[in-house]
Amino acid sequence: MNPNETYIIPKPKEKVPYFNFAPLQNALKELNKQASTYQEASENFDGNPQKAKALNALLKDMERFLTREHGLPRRPWFKHHVYAPGFYTGYGVKTLPGVREAIEQGNFEEVNEQIEILAEVLMLFNLNIEKAMSIME
Repeated sequence: MNPNETYIIPKPKEKVPYFNFAPLQNALKELNKQASTYQEASENFDGNPQKAKALNALLKDMERFLTREHGLPRRPWFKHHVYAPGFYTGYGVKTLPGVREAIEQGNFEEVNEQIEILAEVLMLFNLNIEKAMSIME
């Protein structure tokens, strides 16, 4: 420490509350399960042309299920809830941007809301994986 400089003790930061990640963890666990089941179903798919056409129609739109019309907080023009350019990082990608940025910016009231939205987005995605598997049966 330089004795010629004044040392100012930093102010304590706001305590980080506990967050309920259970809805998100449950959705991710289900997504893992669905991905494994889908892999098995796709290996056993008989290639029926009518089924393949219906399956392709569903699969081409799958990523749209990871979006929400209202978009992300403070930038509704970004609709994707799994990845998006960072709010304060320019175009550097942020994964799970709603939840991640709420935590990083200390916007703790928004965290649980974003966890719920992301869990709903993933559960809807899971339902569409189930639809894809039912087509392959």
